Amino acid sequence: MGLFTDPNRIPENYGLKTAGGMIAFFLAMRILGLHHHVELRVLNLVIQSAGVFYALKKFRSSHSDHLNYFRGLITGVATGTVGSAIFAVFMFAYMQLDSDLMQSIIDNEPMGHYLNAYISAFIVALEGVFSGMLVTFVLLNYVGTDDVNDPAGESN
Repeated sequence: MGLFTDPNRIPENYGLKTAGGMIAFFLAMRILGLHHHVELRVLNLVIQSAGVFYALKKFRSSHSDHLNYFRGLITGVATGTVGSAIFAVFMFAYMQLDSDLMQSIIDNEPMGHYLNAYISAFIVALEGVFSGMLVTFVLLNYVGTDDVNDPAGESN
């Protein structure tokens, strides 16, 4: 089985897709000349929410329509972490290549003069991991999980 078909590799699969979406969004903003507006990163939350949502749906469909709360929590947080880590590595490389973006952040952010590409990429990763936790918590309540009292494999 490959990465994109293995039901045990759902976080890696959807994490890659989520990172791809965030990278595509950033590059689109770059083309439109809006990449220096760091406030637009809030829209990455929408992309990450979609990635976690579809990862949870895939987990449920590949496990006989069962989604244990804690397995769903692990799947969602891992998906968000993989996507955020890949996006942070991309941003680190991009900020190393495009010094104008890093200089814009340094000049325009309140604590900007303390930042460099390493710290900025770490902040992107950390922000993404915690956003993934929040998104997973909210989506697990929306998607719905198995009843705690039902033993696995014995649903009514």
